[in-house]
Amino acid sequence: MSQPRKLYEGKAKILYSTDDPEILLSEFKDDATAFNAAKRGQIARKGEINCTISTRLFQQLETLGVPTHWIETPQPTQMRVKRVQIIPLEVVVRNLAAGSLCRQTGLSLGTPITPPLVEFFYKNDELGDPLLTDDRLRLLNLATPEEIEQLREMALTINAHLQTVLTRCQITLVDFKLEFGKLADGTLVLADEISPDTCRLWDCLEDDPQRRVLDKDRFRQDLGHVEDAYEQVLTRILEQV
Repeated sequence: MSQPRKLYEGKAKILYSTDDPEILLSEFKDDATAFNAAKRGQIARKGEINCTISTRLFQQLETLGVPTHWIETPQPTQMRVKRVQIIPLEVVVRNLAAGSLCRQTGLSLGTPITPPLVEFFYKNDELGDPLLTDDRLRLLNLATPEEIEQLREMALTINAHLQTVLTRCQITLVDFKLEFGKLADGTLVLADEISPDTCRLWDCLEDDPQRRVLDKDRFRQDLGHVEDAYEQVLTRILEQV
């Protein structure tokens, strides 16, 4: 067996080669970043927690017919995944107003959004991951019109499934970010992760606007008890999924 070779290191994960060129090893890190990496830190056990949560949710989505890059999870912080060509778009689904949507529109935090809003952001750190209009999506040609529509449909399908799962966990899915990639044959699959790093999650059992936060906003906003929030999400998902 050849020695794994580091292919890429991002803010939250490291990708390594394997003996199979179509399979990679994804190592989840404890590093935490916010505001396009302007704020940095660490969250204890974050890598293991996010890897475990993502594994459970990917497995659940696969049983429901949503293709993902997940193959298996051989170690608590490691996931074997299919090699994909990542589409440089972040697909954001919003069920309640929060974050940049509130800042940019004046909507009050928690305003219900019906039907859910799907937004596309250019995955480019140097440009600050800007929001793209339909015309800008066509101009940049980051994906075909057919692929954009497929991404939108897949994101809404994933949203519906996640809402069902998280409701059982007494967690509100406020909004979340997805990334997709293409297999060698062109098939679109869900990639990256689904975790408190990539989702806004509120505790249904808590009314206080700060205590209810169970996601990376605790790190972004210096709310404290970040590790406890991540652990709580993990515990509830392991109990229900």
